[in-house]
Amino acid sequence: MKFDNREDIIQLTPLWEGERFEDGRPKVPDDIIRRMQRVTMEEAWAVLWRHDYHFQFEGDWVTLRPYDKVVGRAVTGVFVPHRPDLHDYLMQYGHEQEGRIGAMNSWVIETLQTDDVIVIDLFGKVYEGTYSGANLSTAIATRTKRGQVIYGGIRDAEQIIDIPNCVTFCKGMDPTPIRNVTLVGMNVPCRIGAATCMPGDVVLATMTGVLFIPPHLAEEVVEHSERTQLREHFSHQRLREGIYNSSQMDTKWTEAIEADFDEWRKTHTIDDLEHIDWSKPEKSGTTEGEETTLG
Repeated sequence: MKFDNREDIIQLTPLWEGERFEDGRPKVPDDIIRRMQRVTMEEAWAVLWRHDYHFQFEGDWVTLRPYDKVVGRAVTGVFVPHRPDLHDYLMQYGHEQEGRIGAMNSWVIETLQTDDVIVIDLFGKVYEGTYSGANLSTAIATRTKRGQVIYGGIRDAEQIIDIPNCVTFCKGMDPTPIRNVTLVGMNVPCRIGAATCMPGDVVLATMTGVLFIPPHLAEEVVEHSERTQLREHFSHQRLREGIYNSSQMDTKWTEAIEADFDEWRKTHTIDDLEHIDWSKPEKSGTTEGEETTLG
């Protein structure tokens, strides 16, 4: 086996046709990552659900600051409970064959770069499952400027909360150091609760939970979100003005409402959304406004 195997990553992400990192991970463009910052969980979820990606969301996280949000490209690490023969071999292999240094949790961190989000499957372990403390969280923040999603625990929370560029989502906190676990995969598919995360997925983590967006759907998610946000801006204004009622706004719009929206757009927009080409339908082919029935 190899940790962080380029050929395996490429083989497992065949739907991505764009640029890749040296390690083989899909490289969703920087502009999409930037625009993803304003996407809401429900907007992104709607696109994934339409494409039958039903297991991309995990909720019920512990966050150090409730309104923190992190967006970036996933770098994954998978741990299993300690088994001596497996652990000893992989430690020796990593040190001697791949030149890795120190403990296994630092191996993943040393591969990170700007706009990455480290995603760690620690099978929900918190006691002796604290993947990062203040030192490693500082290293993660310095390398990524983003943060960490740990399906396990952290320690040193009182220090981590003050680290710039370190948004943290975890399953709990504990003063114990990490023990009795073994890293068995880097940039491999990983299970994060009810969700599957792949290397290169776009991580969208908000107060609602964490969503892993397949890279080939990231642009569609952003475009859907931008259209939805402008439509909702119109909808909220018309509701405040008493022109339409909630039933009219929360179901498929009539032709008259669509025409009103088209006229409204000539004099209204939101910063950074002037680029939307309304002459083109959404890539998914769904009718605009259809998803407003979800509330």
